[in-house]
Amino acid sequence: MRHRVLSTRGELPGDGLARLGSEVELVRWTGAGRPQPAELAELATGVSAILALGNDSVDAELLAAAGPSLRVVGLASMGFDAVDRRAAAERGVVVTHTPGVLAETTADLAFSLVLMARRRLGAALDRLHAGQWDVFRMHDDLGLDVFGATLGLVGYGQIGRAVARRAAGFGMRVLHHDPLAPEDDNLSWAVDFGTLLAESDIVSLHVPLTESTRGLIGADELRAMKPTATVVNTSRGGVVDEAALLAALRDGVIHSAGLDVFEREPRGADVADLVEQSRLVALPHVGSATEATRAAMVDLAVDNILAVLSGRPARTPLPGTAAVPGAAEVAR
Repeated sequence: MRHRVLSTRGELPGDGLARLGSEVELVRWTGAGRPQPAELAELATGVSAILALGNDSVDAELLAAAGPSLRVVGLASMGFDAVDRRAAAERGVVVTHTPGVLAETTADLAFSLVLMARRRLGAALDRLHAGQWDVFRMHDDLGLDVFGATLGLVGYGQIGRAVARRAAGFGMRVLHHDPLAPEDDNLSWAVDFGTLLAESDIVSLHVPLTESTRGLIGADELRAMKPTATVVNTSRGGVVDEAALLAALRDGVIHSAGLDVFEREPRGADVADLVEQSRLVALPHVGSATEATRAAMVDLAVDNILAVLSGRPARTPLPGTAAVPGAAEVAR
């Protein structure tokens, strides 16, 4: 009897979903927008695996609806905060994600936001599109230099290091703070968090969303930065207190910001006050959005699912969790 696998989306980039469907009985959620756990629960009964995007909620109720047959949740995502990892561990369910394949693409996007926010290119584009470029003025669209600036990386994993490599080409001094990477290397100097905030011209965030990182950048941290500082977030929206960031931009506490992620996603008119700030560049979570990278993410998620269902270890289980079903322990 073939395994049944639930995909939280009806279509995904590349041919990974078709490859999965050739090996299992594939059940797809085909609604519009973001699926809700209750909607997925109706499809989940008796499935052996769930293929989900990183912002699709895989909560305890959905895991329970799948029942004892569930062996693996394969995320087509680097982030994993939408999964109830404790509930998965209690059920012996392996949770996997997709590190590595999106690091370079996301680093490209992070550095794009550095350039756009620092140089105020978003405001310049808005002025051009509004037909307001009527005369050349020396004082219009003045930003701050990126070349030779100090870049502070909060989190120094694969993406952080990829950003540091790009910074080398801009002659930047690079600092990083990461308890798991407490030493200097040939790209960056390790410093404490307070030093990084105080000395960096650009603070770029590359940490997962956990209880310890939620609201990591709030009003106090923003005030600890230079008034000429730029904040860039391509990790998870909850790492930054959006209300504090909005106030800091309005009051000139910092120079500018670039966001690819938000506290709640997707977002509509409720985020207008923030994204309409002239010193903010905002994008709709497109850090990994290239054809090749998104397809590779799906491929890796499918590889993980098929490995576990065939009794082999997952290629990329979440750190601190088991790679095979029945032995998972929640990451601490």
